[in-house]
Amino acid sequence: MIKFNPKYNYNPLNRIDGASRLYETPDGARVPSVTTILDRTKSEESKQALANWRKRVGEQKAKEITTEAAGRGTRMHKWLENYVLTGDTGEPGTNPYSVQSHKMAQTIITEGLVNCDEVWGTEVQLYCPGLYAGTTDLVGVHSRQDAIMDHKQTNKPKKKEWIEDYFVQTTAYALAHDEVHGTKIRKGVIFMCSADNEYQEFIIEGNEFKHYQDLWLRRVEQYYKLI
Repeated sequence: MIKFNPKYNYNPLNRIDGASRLYETPDGARVPSVTTILDRTKSEESKQALANWRKRVGEQKAKEITTEAAGRGTRMHKWLENYVLTGDTGEPGTNPYSVQSHKMAQTIITEGLVNCDEVWGTEVQLYCPGLYAGTTDLVGVHSRQDAIMDHKQTNKPKKKEWIEDYFVQTTAYALAHDEVHGTKIRKGVIFMCSADNEYQEFIIEGNEFKHYQDLWLRRVEQYYKLI
């Protein structure tokens, strides 16, 4: 079982869902989510790649794939949150989708979370005053370094260059945590498991972390120029 150490006071934020997801911060300001900023500032190349994929598989099939993936990810996150808080994932029952996501969660536990020294919070809502907010899966210590950690499910294993936005996302949460809680987080970890239960782990730190942090700040600037 992971050591759970709630050393910071993570106040819940009011999330406002709509065409563009917003969070209301403690000072009453409404700021965009990290994912909203990333979606609005995607490169034309990324947008075209997604459009090409939808055209290739067909809109109905694309919708089915994305809906199934979202449901699988939600279930997997639930099992992992249970584990962090209680030391037990809970039982999946007989639903095949629950069984699959439960197995994926177990893989992340045995392959990835085993390297977590302690967790300060799970499903932590963070904000950078006046700029943005969002929810990260885990904040704590990974292999003796303070880190932002996220769980990701995938239909198929990913190459590192395909998931740059995941790295940018972790640096966004790290900056917000540093700003509000006075930390100096310089590490991001992605625990990823595919639908056929293949585990991958991606870590950014040092100069690479700084690189993605700079990319995030440019995306924030770009977003505010667009609105």
